Amino acid sequence: MAKQLMKGSEAIAEAAIRAGARYFFGYPITPQTEIPEYMSARMFDPEVNGCFLQAESEVAAINMIYGAAGTGARAITSSSSPGISLKQEGISYCAGAMLPCVILNVMRGGPGLGNIQASQGDYFQAVKGGGNGDYHLLTYAPSSVQEAVDIMMFAYDKAEKYRIPVLFIADGIIAQMMEPVEMPDFVDFKIDPEKKPWACTGWKPGDDPAKRGVINSIYIDTESLSVHNDDLQKMYAEVRANEQMWEEYKLEDAEFVITAFGTVARIAKSAIDQLREEGIKVGLVRPITVWPFPYDAVKKAACADGVKAVLDVELNEGQMLEDVKLAINGAKPVDFFGHLGSEMPTTDEIVAKIKSMKEGM
Repeated sequence: MAKQLMKGSEAIAEAAIRAGARYFFGYPITPQTEIPEYMSARMFDPEVNGCFLQAESEVAAINMIYGAAGTGARAITSSSSPGISLKQEGISYCAGAMLPCVILNVMRGGPGLGNIQASQGDYFQAVKGGGNGDYHLLTYAPSSVQEAVDIMMFAYDKAEKYRIPVLFIADGIIAQMMEPVEMPDFVDFKIDPEKKPWACTGWKPGDDPAKRGVINSIYIDTESLSVHNDDLQKMYAEVRANEQMWEEYKLEDAEFVITAFGTVARIAKSAIDQLREEGIKVGLVRPITVWPFPYDAVKKAACADGVKAVLDVELNEGQMLEDVKLAINGAKPVDFFGHLGSEMPTTDEIVAKIKSMKEGM
C-alpha cells in the first residue's frame, strides 16, 4: 500500500482497528483527544462495525476494557499521563486477571495536571508498576508514527500469546506530528473460544461447569494467590526471554554511546551525525521495549572495546537512567542530560554535552 500523510494519533488509531480492535472505551484529554475523535467515526464505518463509547471517566473506561477483554474481544483505550494515573487500579486488575488488551499513553508534562506538551515523565509509572502488586505490562516506546503503526499490528498477538496487557508510551510529539505512513492490511480476527478457553464467551445450564470462563483477580486464600503469582512470574520470565526489542545506530566504532527512547532518540541521532562529521565517534542504543528492558543489549553496547562513556538523554529527570546504570553495573561512566517541563533537548545541547564529556577525560 502506498504511503499517506497521517497525524500520529489518527494513524495509531487506524492501525489498532486494522489489527482487530473493535471496542474503544476512553475519555478525552490533550494531547491524545484525536484518538477517540477518530475512533468515534471510524468504529461505526460498515467496514469496521465496531463499538466506540466515551466513558464518564478514565476509571469507567478501563473497567469497560476489563469487561470487553474478558470476552476475548480486542479492546483498546487511550489517555494521557494524569488520565493513565486514574486508570491504574483497573490496569492492575487487567494484569492480575491476565487480560490481553492495549493501552495507549500519550505522555504529557507533569507531575499532576502539568501541561499539554510532550513528556517522557511516565517511564517509572509504565515499567516499575503504577498499580499494586507484582505485575508488569509489555511496554513499547515507539520513536516514529510508522514504528507505532508497525508495533500495533502485532501488539494484540503478543497480548494474547502471553495473556498480558500491552502498553504504548508515546510522547505527545508522536501523536501530534504528521508523517508518511504505510498502513498495513486488515488482519482477519474472530473470537475463537477454542483458542481462548479462559474467555467468557457464553455459558448456559447444562454446559460443562469446568469450561465456564471466570475472569478474576482476587484469591482469598494465601496458597491460591501464591500459585497465581508464581504463574505470572513464569509468564513474565518468558516475555523477558523472547520480547526484548531495541535499535542500534552507528555503534561499530563508537567511543561514546547515547541511550534514549522515543522522540528524543531521533534528536540524538541528529546529534550523532553532527558529531561524527566533526570526527567524534558516537553511537546510539535505543530501547523499543522499555519493559522488558534490553539490559544485555545496553551492556554490550556500553562495554564494547573503545567505548569511553555513556550519555543517557531523556525528556524527564532521568528515569530510564536507572535501568541504564543497572545494565552497565559500573563498568563504564554514565552521565545524564535531560529537560523537565516538556522542554525538548536540542541537537546542539546533546553535541555540547558529548564534547564536554570528551574534554573532561
